Amino acid sequence: MRNYFEYSRNTVVTGKLDRHAAQLGALGHPIRLAILRFVVQAGPEGAAAGAIQGHVDLPASTLSHHLKRLVDAGVVRSRGEGTFHYYAADYDALRRLTDYLWEDCCRSGGGKCC
Repeated sequence: MRNYFEYSRNTVVTGKLDRHAAQLGALGHPIRLAILRFVVQAGPEGAAAGAIQGHVDLPASTLSHHLKRLVDAGVVRSRGEGTFHYYAADYDALRRLTDYLWEDCCRSGGGKCC
């Protein structure tokens, strides 16, 4: 039984670590971070791809690449309405990511970092 529980615990930790590493990797590019900040500020309805493009001043193909990376990482959601594509921040995923970054803060820091 113990091996099963160790395996389960390690799988969950590794899965969480991999997911958050992918999210941080996607956010590790200045353009993608600027895109995320723009869609966060746009609110739950998100922003149209054209508005995002105007904000970051990129060709459509380059913007598409960056948006796909953010969607694949799970920090941005997309939806189509007719010929328009809208992108919105996944606030729950972003909250889980920031919670993960802070969850061990006070354990060995004596509460000085939180």
